[in-house]
Amino acid sequence: MKLVIITAIKLFEKDIKLQLKKADVKTFSFKEVTGYRDSTEDAIESNWFSSEMNQTESIVFYAFVKKENVDILFKLINDFNNKQKTLSHIHVAVINIEKSN
Repeated sequence: MKLVIITAIKLFEKDIKLQLKKADVKTFSFKEVTGYRDSTEDAIESNWFSSEMNQTESIVFYAFVKKENVDILFKLINDFNNKQKTLSHIHVAVINIEKSN
């Protein structure tokens, strides 16, 4: 069993749920969060609003996933990200679980 953490902008909520379903992840939790991006190092031309900290309506998903389904989920999310024309992507990380109860 692996712990998968997924973060993205709120707009991708339905897409993430679809990817989880396709990867046969039947149980997960998610929460709306505020994402922050420090843009102080961006060039002035690319920082249209001249703000140093940008907030975004985001979401975070947590799921315990069978080992054999993790690679499927990563491939689905990678395929989704490759089709995006926006700068935003779905971010996914996996953590090994040594013990669970």
